Amino acid sequence: MARRGPRWYFSFRSPYSWIAYRDLLERYPDVAEEIDWLPFWEPDAGAAQELAERGITLPYAAMSRDKHLYILQDVRRLTTQRGLDMVWPQDKEPVWEVSHLAYLLAEQLGRGREFIDAVYRARWEQGSDISDPEVMAGIGRDLGIDPEALAAAGTDPAMRAEGLHHLEQLQRDGVFGVPYFIDGFEKFWGVDRLAPFAARVRARRAEAAAASASASAPTLDQGHAGGCG
Repeated sequence: MARRGPRWYFSFRSPYSWIAYRDLLERYPDVAEEIDWLPFWEPDAGAAQELAERGITLPYAAMSRDKHLYILQDVRRLTTQRGLDMVWPQDKEPVWEVSHLAYLLAEQLGRGREFIDAVYRARWEQGSDISDPEVMAGIGRDLGIDPEALAAAGTDPAMRAEGLHHLEQLQRDGVFGVPYFIDGFEKFWGVDRLAPFAARVRARRAEAAAASASASAPTLDQGHAGGCG
């Protein structure tokens, strides 16, 4: 099977994914345009059951209290270093299909990047509950996308089927957390792995450009040793 192109897995749930998103756009905008953007989320009970029936179990475990406290400290350090203002959202009953399947719909409509920006801003800068379909509807109105369709994406049968397809790909890629970057056989996990991933993508692009230039360069006829005669 041919290798797929460079790509990254992001999640609206993860503050680390939000930070990587900001770094990607601000520090490596050329790389952001070159790679594929793929969503990662923890499926709800119905989706998890369907995946299990296909023999797929995603590597997700509930977070311990100690890990939660560490993340609070670590994210504060990372956002302070970058001068980012953030708020911790209050998710009482998160259902991640609501936002991530809405993203898949927005992506189908050619508005995926704008939608990502709006959802990250809503969750990590405004503290909104992105598991609320009405929040998705509001984003739809702001972006000029059908608000009812975005609000219903989490329960729409066609979008749920599309979501299962993406979760299957996530499992085939061996993704176990976000942000997760892949280029060829090389995999990079975490915000601090974005820089080497971007360097690899840029280096491969430069090599391809050099090879293309070499192949298209004209060759000169040097004649033969005896000259004309």
